[in-house]
Amino acid sequence: MKLDATAIDLKQVVRQVADYTFGMDLTWDWPGGVAFYGVSRAYEVTGEQVYLDKMAAWVDEYLEAGLPGWTVNTCAMGHMLLTLYEQTQDEKYLKLILSKVDYLGNKALRFGDRVLQHTVSSKNDFPEQCWADTLFMAAYFLLRVGVRFDRKDLIDDALHQFYWHINYLQDENTGLWYHGYNHINKDHMSGMYWARANAWAAYTMSRAAKGTPEAYLYPPMMHIWGSLRDQLAAIKKLQKEDGLWGTVLDYPEAYGEVSATAGIAAAMVTQNNPLHGKYVQKALDGVLANITENGRVLNVSGGTAVMNDIEGYLGINKKWAQGWGQGLALAFLTAVIENEHNRE
Repeated sequence: MKLDATAIDLKQVVRQVADYTFGMDLTWDWPGGVAFYGVSRAYEVTGEQVYLDKMAAWVDEYLEAGLPGWTVNTCAMGHMLLTLYEQTQDEKYLKLILSKVDYLGNKALRFGDRVLQHTVSSKNDFPEQCWADTLFMAAYFLLRVGVRFDRKDLIDDALHQFYWHINYLQDENTGLWYHGYNHINKDHMSGMYWARANAWAAYTMSRAAKGTPEAYLYPPMMHIWGSLRDQLAAIKKLQKEDGLWGTVLDYPEAYGEVSATAGIAAAMVTQNNPLHGKYVQKALDGVLANITENGRVLNVSGGTAVMNDIEGYLGINKKWAQGWGQGLALAFLTAVIENEHNRE
């Protein structure tokens, strides 16, 4: 993919975003999971040891303070642990990774055809609800562990989650994804095409398609390829002039939301369709315009449940820095850097 990324030192921007992230007082939950996934990608792409050292120090401090119980969302922290284990071979990281895998496989709430229910606490938060967020927090994590340790059972379960999330959440007529699905009522609740849900889906599907060895041998992968193709074909037409996508994709008055934009554009870079280059370029300019000199990512919507109506989504505040904004921005910027390396 041909991009113009020469006007600014992207590695320096990544450094600034990562530095700001480490100062955010994140906890062992999904905001930290997404944030440190982004930092781990920064390490993998740039090779700068400081990222790895700071993540290791953060985990050590948290282990001393005490870890929470597992939920689907806290399993997002497993992404960073995988990078730490791969680089250090320290068994304490592997122990935590396998503990999360055991939770997802044997203890996490499931419904229907063993579909992971979205959970944010030890309670039955959202009975028989399927959210796009789960693809990042759990399914993509399971896939990475399965690939890393040659565990076909984990790869199969991960791709099973993708298969059913696509079936429940993607609108075949538009190609876009709904935020959530209620299996009890058999509906999509408010029925909104929330942008960050689409980012979770697009980004994880693109990474699954790229990171699964002999992907063509897994029948659900054909489902993923078709889903991602149709989703990005629809999303690209809804991009705003400033390069961002609105927090509700098909609502022109919705404010531009940076975390969703970063996730969607990162998926486009990973998929590497040359015809997506102009949309990625606009998104890159738009995201960079929303990163301050000290690395704070601006205009990131706060935590968002499946709201009752469009007013609920439009009313979500975007004033504060968020872990998922930092992490998805890093995922996008590192994808662009990687793309430039591959073109050289």
